[in-house]
Amino acid sequence: MEHREPSPSRIDEEAELLAAHSRRKFLGIAGSLIVGGGLAACGQDGGGTAVENTVSSASETTTTVASAPAASGSAVEAITEVGLQPQAIAPEPRVGPSQFVRIFEESDLRGQVSSLADALVELGQPGGILDANESVEAGALALLNQPELSADNPDNPTMQAGATFFGQFLNHDITHDAGARLGRPTGLERSANLRTARLDLDSVYGRGLNGSRELYDDNFRFIVESGGFYEDLPRDAQGAAIIGDNRNDENLITSGMHAAFLLFHNNLMEALEEMGLSSEEAFPQARQLARWHYQWITLHEFLPAIVGQEMVDDILANGRQFYTPAIPQIPVEFQTSAYRFGHSLVRASYQANSSGDNGDPFIAMVFDVSLPASSDPDDLRGGHRAPRRYIDWESFFDFEGVQTADRAKLIDTKFTSPLFRLPSIVLEEGLDQDVGVASLATRNLLRHLTWEVATGQTVANRMGVEPLSAADLELFNGFGADFAAETPLWLYVLREAEVINGGTHLGPVGGRIVAEVIIGLLEMDSASFVSAEPNWVPTLPAYGEPETFKMADLLTIAGVDPRSRRS
Repeated sequence: MEHREPSPSRIDEEAELLAAHSRRKFLGIAGSLIVGGGLAACGQDGGGTAVENTVSSASETTTTVASAPAASGSAVEAITEVGLQPQAIAPEPRVGPSQFVRIFEESDLRGQVSSLADALVELGQPGGILDANESVEAGALALLNQPELSADNPDNPTMQAGATFFGQFLNHDITHDAGARLGRPTGLERSANLRTARLDLDSVYGRGLNGSRELYDDNFRFIVESGGFYEDLPRDAQGAAIIGDNRNDENLITSGMHAAFLLFHNNLMEALEEMGLSSEEAFPQARQLARWHYQWITLHEFLPAIVGQEMVDDILANGRQFYTPAIPQIPVEFQTSAYRFGHSLVRASYQANSSGDNGDPFIAMVFDVSLPASSDPDDLRGGHRAPRRYIDWESFFDFEGVQTADRAKLIDTKFTSPLFRLPSIVLEEGLDQDVGVASLATRNLLRHLTWEVATGQTVANRMGVEPLSAADLELFNGFGADFAAETPLWLYVLREAEVINGGTHLGPVGGRIVAEVIIGLLEMDSASFVSAEPNWVPTLPAYGEPETFKMADLLTIAGVDPRSRRS
């Protein structure tokens, strides 16, 4: 294909957009430095010290700001300041691969599989009713700055863009289907879950120092390499990531999050050793600290954002009603349907960093399969190393109480257009790439057949929730199946969120499935803080009180926060 240089008018337009986007990011960060405060070194009792500075604003007023760690060394100093005490290490439960389970009785699809598969493929096709049909030809920067180009796929005002990728990271930590095929009914006994069904970061720690020695150096730190400017995952000669779960290298954002968890552990190790522990003593302490703070973020930041605080409070106070297995196992209603709501949150494009692209921000489409083969493609797919391929997290999480992050998309039945043409790095996650289906919507719909999952209406009735009306679901008519009356659970969950909560968070069916499973996994894990020490609160430095420890605080301790990037 002939290469064409962009016209001068297009260059001017993109320069103006880039300048506007950079101003917005700069003002957000500047605001956080002036009015947001810094990293308070808070201990378990809410105490601690902070170095205070006086900062003058344009109006000559002054605001006291607590200094934040500027790099990993400062992050270690901040950890050390809180005076961590060695914890009692909760015994590791003996777990291995387990089967998936059901919460509700499966659908009876005898004689319907072929016709339903055809209808589901049509329903999820590119350009169909689930495709937001965004103006991708306008480019990544325009899609980030001009909401009218994504008119059918609006932003979620209550959810940070980083929630999308934290959710993906969490999913990879608790579930990995070993071999079910798209659209082919599969008995639960035919496919094992290769993860531990615990929020234990086994996707990061692997099988530990003995079973996954290739992940660690001689001092029990994770091996972290550099892509040029900043951290990158360790990679083999072919560029494949050497990590506990290779799915965390599907896109650049999740790769960066995995690398941040590696650095988080390493800084915990260094701080604990400076307190006098040996490497052998520090490792289990660092791992438990990392797990418990990650679990805290999941329970107190992520889960309320996606299901609503009221749902979380109800389950914690009154118990789980439907997800009640004897041991931690992943139900197909969660794995195949309700938890896949996260695909609706994905934006078409993101700002990966503020200056890695020859001094300009690296802003790119999440995926773009039209790009030529390259060691440094112009999209955000994973599996590649280059100086600009790192993440500045202020575009994904709000730091220091100030909104700097872009927003996720609404939870609804419209999906960003790039997800209808996935690259091979995503399709190769399982054994079903031979089906040749590159639309993520279609793949999700076909999994309804794989596990013969109960319909949304069936699940709502079993829960005692009034189902959505026929009018609410009539947009799914006309595909050769009565999807308005028998709606695949995944699609029903998305539409329920849209109708009941305006897409800001999940509704009563989807929200309860997701919240009961995540809370249940914590409650049934004897090594989680929920089980081992229910009154525990975070002990690492946080911007606010310990009870407000968030993902932005974890990234700060990892040394990948905005201030560290600018030091």
